Amino acid sequence: MSDASAVTAKTQNGLLEGAREGNALSFKSIPYAAPPLGELRWKPPQPVQPWTGTRGAKSFGDDCMQAPIPRLRGPARSEDCLYLNVWTPADRAGEKLPVFVWVPGGGFVGGSGSDRRADGAKMAAMGVVVVTLNYRVGMFGYLAHKELSAESGWGASGNYGMMDIVAAFEWVRDNIAAFGGDPGRVTAGGVSAGSASLGLLMASPHVRGLYHRAILQSPGCWRPLTPLDEAEAAGASLGLDLKALRALDADTLFSNTVRLNPSVRALTGPRTLRPINDGWLLAEDDRNIWKRGEFEQMPLIVGNMDDEGSLFTGTWPVKTQADYDALLEASFGDMAAEAARVYPARNEAEVAEQLAFMFGDTQFTYGAWGMAEEAVKAGQPVWRYLLTRHPGSRAARVRHGEDVVSTFGNLQHADAAEGAIGPADDHVSNAIMRAWVRFTCGEDPCAEDLDWPAHQAGSGAYLDFGDDLQAAQDWRKDQIAFLDRYFGRDR
Repeated sequence: MSDASAVTAKTQNGLLEGAREGNALSFKSIPYAAPPLGELRWKPPQPVQPWTGTRGAKSFGDDCMQAPIPRLRGPARSEDCLYLNVWTPADRAGEKLPVFVWVPGGGFVGGSGSDRRADGAKMAAMGVVVVTLNYRVGMFGYLAHKELSAESGWGASGNYGMMDIVAAFEWVRDNIAAFGGDPGRVTAGGVSAGSASLGLLMASPHVRGLYHRAILQSPGCWRPLTPLDEAEAAGASLGLDLKALRALDADTLFSNTVRLNPSVRALTGPRTLRPINDGWLLAEDDRNIWKRGEFEQMPLIVGNMDDEGSLFTGTWPVKTQADYDALLEASFGDMAAEAARVYPARNEAEVAEQLAFMFGDTQFTYGAWGMAEEAVKAGQPVWRYLLTRHPGSRAARVRHGEDVVSTFGNLQHADAAEGAIGPADDHVSNAIMRAWVRFTCGEDPCAEDLDWPAHQAGSGAYLDFGDDLQAAQDWRKDQIAFLDRYFGRDR
């Protein structure tokens, strides 16, 4: 960092001018890769061209192409979106600080480093350097096509959003010292698709050493990945060759998202417009690699919300017992009867509840448990948690993604009634932030006021981030055991 009064930092590509935000300095919309426009659409991220003079870094750049969410971020979106943001403590003594890199979620069709819930100023003020990032999503980040595979040089396509995430971590490695960060102490964090990406990259033979610890919040991992040929066939179903696809304007291409991203997800099968088994970056289903202990090993925090599913299943056309039975049959085949015993539903109200649990378990809970188990078996320290304190003191379970405001201390952006946030919410958020910062600093996340022993394989123990911040046991135990049998059988 150069003269702090000028709020500038010099990266390998040029000088940046940021701004002061409370007790942190911020630098926004920093390019970590060239704009993926024209012929660079569906290409791996390319190097940034250096600039002369000072580049302004006081406001966020555009989101990648996705459905806008104005409540959480600005409406601007474009293909020119490969930017990241950095917050660093305003007052530091010159030491190199640990780094927390946040990969946002969004089902691989959305997500933004400028999400107001994940503003990094408050966390940075606690003594770490915080980075948030954009990556290509949906049609722009995960489309596979035979012509793309043919031109790639490695015989595969898709997974461009994953490559963006790798490029962002490489930028951190090469540039974060300019912001007071230590490239040798990088903790990767993310939620949903963001933490799933981190878990998948830990299973990739091509990605090693870019981060050293990980915090996986509701990771969407451990389900079968779509094979390359099936993903290519999905791309071909658009009916256009590569030249025509690259000639489409961004909005027209984006409008095709619904053709490859159905509103009702397969519970136990693969889907497109997300990371695929391309035989190169991801050479095999991640569950298999983790089960064999061949993932990149590091200390982990991993956990879930107590309602991971209802956000997604509330509009599903599964209302009656007959609908539910048909879904069980389609999802679990000859294990449908066992699934019905594990997820019992005797009326429409129970159908809605069990459908939400089943979605949450298959998409998020099972993978979180599995990665915790395998990391401990490999000798790594792991801390499991469950968030049960809903922001706003409402008598409701915590839905998927509602932990982000607590992670960054931005409870003003919680999905709660105006003025409903109270001291209990601040208490939980402060406990999470302190634990996450301690972990990022290389310490155990527990402290005098947070008794959180490391996870032991098979123990079923976790910390309940609820009103009482207490140890608990065996959440979703029977359902997890069933899913482990189902996903582990030979099919």
